[in-house]
Amino acid sequence: MDEKLGYDNYSVLMSVYEKENAEHFNKSIESMILQTHLTNDFVIVKDGPLTPDLELVIDTYQETYPDLFNIIALDENVGLGKALDIGIIICKNELIARMDSDDISLPTRCEKQVEAFNLFPSQALIGTMLDEFYDDPNKIETTRIVPTTHDEIMKFIRRRSPFSHPTVMYKKSAVLDSGGYGGIPVKQDLDLFSRMLHRGYKGMNINESLVLFRANKNNFKRRKSWKYFKGDVIVRHRQLKRKEISFFDFSFMTVMFFGRWVGPTWLLKFVSKKLMRREIKGT
Repeated sequence: MDEKLGYDNYSVLMSVYEKENAEHFNKSIESMILQTHLTNDFVIVKDGPLTPDLELVIDTYQETYPDLFNIIALDENVGLGKALDIGIIICKNELIARMDSDDISLPTRCEKQVEAFNLFPSQALIGTMLDEFYDDPNKIETTRIVPTTHDEIMKFIRRRSPFSHPTVMYKKSAVLDSGGYGGIPVKQDLDLFSRMLHRGYKGMNINESLVLFRANKNNFKRRKSWKYFKGDVIVRHRQLKRKEISFFDFSFMTVMFFGRWVGPTWLLKFVSKKLMRREIKGT
């Protein structure tokens, strides 16, 4: 629908690859099907050949909702960023809700985000807070708190990502105008958000947790890798070249990334829970 008249429909964009858990994948799709404001365009990019169990999940939903799903099958695994860039082109609506293949959206997530775009039409990117769990979605371990206003986001992005990628809904035109996710292997989301903001697009976050993020206790080990260190530095260096951050910011964050890479896992867990998350007790 024309922006001046307000938004009604939105697309859902999801990428899945062979190592995903079929049960988690099913629950993720189901959470979008159960939205109080249902999409009319559900795009799933198969990032390379999938397992029979994953294919069965897709086939089942396609049979049940034959006019809803648009499945894009890639011959080989190209990585999340490239897969999403392909999917964005296919999405038929201006508003696109990102959804990871193992997380859970609360029923009112998309309704509230579409409503926010209609209330604040100048926004190009709207995210939410994010609750993290390990095995039981009813047992929340931590909450990732992000800034809500554009001015706060512009300050926050100098050191950390001001959006939780699995929660965002964005305008297709703004993403394409900013170059999409690009080809870097990690931190594609931060790189995209940074470029969008640099081009003058505005963003905000709804002050409510509307997505349940399936955390993995091995995530900390995965972050302690050369791949993640290199990806972080590449994105921050790009910000430096665009003059979005100072040389001091770049140097400070590079030292922090290096410390995360070589430091003990227990220290990374402590920093993440105590300084970057709000720990939930008694759930």
